[in-house]
Amino acid sequence: MNPRIIAVCVLFRLYLSSSAQKNYLLESKPEKDQRMEWWREARFGMFIHWGLYAIPAGEWKDKTTHAEWIRTTAQIPLKEYDQFVPQFNPDQFNAKAWVQMAKDAGMKYITITSKHHDGFCLWDSKETDFDVMSTPFKRDILKELATACREIGGIRLCFYHSIMDWHHPDYNERRNWEKDRPVAGTDRKRYIAYMKRQLKELVTNYGDIGVFWFDGEWEGFWKHEDGVDLYNYLRGLKPDVIINNRVDKGRGGMAGMTTAGGYAGDFGTPEQEIPETGLPGVDWESCMTMNNNWGYNKADQQFKSTKDLIQKLVDIASKGGNFLLNIGPKADGSFPQESIDRLKAIGDWMKVNGESIYGTNASPFEHTSWGRVTQKTAGNKTYLYLHVFDWPKDGVLHLEGIGNKPQYVYQLWNKEKLPFIANSNSLMVQLTGPSPDENDAVMVLEYWEKPLVYKAPVISTYSADFILATDAVISLPAGENRTEIRYTTDGSDPVANSPLYTSKLNITQSSTVKAASFYKGQLVSGVVSKSFKK
Repeated sequence: MNPRIIAVCVLFRLYLSSSAQKNYLLESKPEKDQRMEWWREARFGMFIHWGLYAIPAGEWKDKTTHAEWIRTTAQIPLKEYDQFVPQFNPDQFNAKAWVQMAKDAGMKYITITSKHHDGFCLWDSKETDFDVMSTPFKRDILKELATACREIGGIRLCFYHSIMDWHHPDYNERRNWEKDRPVAGTDRKRYIAYMKRQLKELVTNYGDIGVFWFDGEWEGFWKHEDGVDLYNYLRGLKPDVIINNRVDKGRGGMAGMTTAGGYAGDFGTPEQEIPETGLPGVDWESCMTMNNNWGYNKADQQFKSTKDLIQKLVDIASKGGNFLLNIGPKADGSFPQESIDRLKAIGDWMKVNGESIYGTNASPFEHTSWGRVTQKTAGNKTYLYLHVFDWPKDGVLHLEGIGNKPQYVYQLWNKEKLPFIANSNSLMVQLTGPSPDENDAVMVLEYWEKPLVYKAPVISTYSADFILATDAVISLPAGENRTEIRYTTDGSDPVANSPLYTSKLNITQSSTVKAASFYKGQLVSGVVSKSFKK
C-alpha cells in the first residue's frame, strides 16, 4: 500500500478515536460513588434565581403574581422585555457577602441561574449580547462568585442552566401569543450547538464547577438523545462534574425522580416537595422556595418559618436526600431581609447540630412518632441522631425496633449523657427538662457495633387481584438480618411458634396472610397483613 495512504488512514483513525464521545452512562458504581461523594456529604445547598425578572419584582400591569416566569405569564413581547437590560444595575451585589451568608447558614454549595428561561446570561458570554456585559453593571457576576467561593472556601459553585430559551430565535418553541417571533428560518441544531458553546465557557472559565443543574427540558424541542449527548459532552469536558436528571427526558413530573428507560442524569429533582419515604440507592435533591416564588416578588410575603425550614432539612436528610433552598435576590443585588433572617437562624442551628446532617444516611427506621432519625458511620462506630420535633410530655423518648444497646446516649448540644433502658426491641431515653430547641433537639445514640434495627416484613403479590395471582410472596426488607419471619394464613396474629417463612407461599384459597419479624423468639416488629379473595 502507498505509504501516504497508510499515513492518511492512521491519521483518520486517530481523529475518530479522539473525536468519538465516551458513553459516561456506563461508568461503574465505584466510579460514580467517588464522583458523588462530596455532594452526598454536603446535604445542604443554596439555590439562587436571579436575572432581569428581578426588576419588575413580580408586578406587571397591576398584577403582582409573577416572578421568574414573568415574560411568559404576563405575555411581555420580546422588545419590551429587552428594555430591562439597560435597567439592570445591581449596585448592592457583593459576591463575598452572598457566599459568606451561604457558608454561615451551614450550606456547602451554591447553585445559581447562569441562564434562566428568559435567556439572559449572568456571565460574559462570547456567544450573545443578551448578557450582563450589555447592562450598565458590566461585571461578570459568575466570575465574581467563583472568586468568592475560592477565597472564602467551603462552598462549591454550581450552575443552573435552562435548556428552554425564550429569547434565542433558534429555540423554536413559541407561545401562542408570540406573533412577533416567526419560526421560519430557525435551526434546532444551531441552537444546541450554541448552548454547548456557552456551557463550554462555563466549564472552562469559572473554576471547579460541581454541578450542572438543567431545567426546561419538558418541551417537545428537547429529545432523549439530546439529553444523553449533552450529558456525555459535559462529562467529556469535565469528567467529575455532577449533572441532574433534567438534562434528559426521564423526570417524572414535580416528584422529580427519574423513570425507567436508560435516561441520563445523576440525581433526581423533587420540586417543592419531599418524598414520603427514603429511596435506597437513589441520589436526589429536593429544591424549595423560602416563600412561594423562585425569583424575587415584592408582594410575596408568605415565608416559611425557620422551624419549618429546619424540619424540612432534617426530613430530607433522614430520607437520604439533599436540600436546595432558594433565595430570590432583589434587582439591586441584595437578599430580602426575611431570607437573611432565616439563613442566620438556620446557621445557628447548624453550628450546633451540623454533624447530624452532613454525611449522614437515611434513617433505618420506618417511622418515629416524635421526629426523624439520621445516621452515620465513622470507623467502627455508628451514630444514630434522634431529631426530636415533638418533645414527649412525660420526658421519656421511646424508640421502637432497636435490638441492641448503645454504648452511650447523649444530647448533641452539650454532650451530656442521658440514662436509658434497653430491652430486646426498644429503647427508652430519660430526657432532662423541657425541649432546649423548639425547632429540633438532637439526641445521639453511639454504637460500637452495628445497630440492630428490626423491620416488619413486606407482603407482595404478582397481582392485586387474587383471581390472577397464584401466590403471595412474603419478603424480608433488603438489609435486614438476624431475624425470623413468622406468618399465619388464617387471619390470626403470628407468634413465636407460628410457621417460619423460608420460601414463597402458594395461596390457593381465600386467606388473610399476616407476618411479623421475631428475634430469639421475641416479636420485634409490627404485624403486616394482606387479604386475598378467590
